[in-house]
Amino acid sequence: MAVLPPLAACDFGGPQSVLDPQGPIAQAQQDLFLWTYYLSWPVMILVVAVIAYSMWKFRAKSVEDAKALPHQTHGHTTLEIAWTLIPVVLVILVAVPTVRTLFATESTIAASQYTDDDVVIRATGYQWWFKFDYGDGVVTSSEMHIPVGRRVIVELDAADVLHSFWVPNLAGKRDMIPNQANQVWFSADRPGVFYGQCAELCLGAHAYMRFRVIASEEEDYRAWLASFRDAGATVQTVQADPQIERGRQLVAQKGCIACHTIDGYYADGTPVGGSEFPNLTNFGLRLTVATSMLDATPENVARWIRYPDAVKPGNRMPTLWTGDDPNAEEEVAAITAYLLSLGRDSGAATATLGETHGNR
Repeated sequence: MAVLPPLAACDFGGPQSVLDPQGPIAQAQQDLFLWTYYLSWPVMILVVAVIAYSMWKFRAKSVEDAKALPHQTHGHTTLEIAWTLIPVVLVILVAVPTVRTLFATESTIAASQYTDDDVVIRATGYQWWFKFDYGDGVVTSSEMHIPVGRRVIVELDAADVLHSFWVPNLAGKRDMIPNQANQVWFSADRPGVFYGQCAELCLGAHAYMRFRVIASEEEDYRAWLASFRDAGATVQTVQADPQIERGRQLVAQKGCIACHTIDGYYADGTPVGGSEFPNLTNFGLRLTVATSMLDATPENVARWIRYPDAVKPGNRMPTLWTGDDPNAEEEVAAITAYLLSLGRDSGAATATLGETHGNR
């Protein structure tokens, strides 16, 4: 009874709660969990009752009783059959739905079984961020966009060490193993933002290796895809706003484009950055920054650029200004303005998400 008041204060619908399923895969996994949980209650009640009865029945009633052995039961056929059959029945009651759920939710879908309605995304784990490749040059980092109601097949890989892909509201954990193909699939029942996490210790900034899955209606999802496919045709060489233009120049001067890709940065289509670093194309359409640790407000983006190690300890982004640099604040503001402008002028719609798990 003492634990009931604290339990009453628990929120089972948190942003990373397996008890708040928002898709059929997560719902099936929760149903299996609850079935096993409810099945454990008769077992617990029976065990506690037998212990309580034994303690009362065979208690010492006198000093002589305390020294004497109670009656010993040996070779009781009925008891032996009972405590053999009951565990067998319990194992069957757990095993059958478990195997059925595993085959229904965790079987690998062969490429030949993909349908035109499936959304196929290749997810790669890096230390310490996630890259999502949709094909046709559409690449994002730490934010996965999916349409509501369609099956999403995520092909998993890791570029360095073992990682694990986990979105508790949508599906269970799945390992991301270097040079070994793996897969997870799921769908979302409603629009929303769902929190994901690396669930395998990968050293360093593992605790901050997060991502978000943004589920939107079909029309909004297609508009978002179109904004990325058009980004390469949107030349970023001249900006009307002087601050944004200054920021565009600074990302080259400070070496940002040596690592980060920005499609359309050069008019002649010369690519910048590398695939092993987060892609900044259409950065202005992002909801988060610093591997989904912060909302992508101007203040947070500037803080991440200026003090990356303070925001995400152990990450590999360098600090670009010394503490006493008189130009730091002006340059950070310019780069922030430039990044937040990317994708804003393409006419692309930002997904209408409704309630998000992150704002509870």
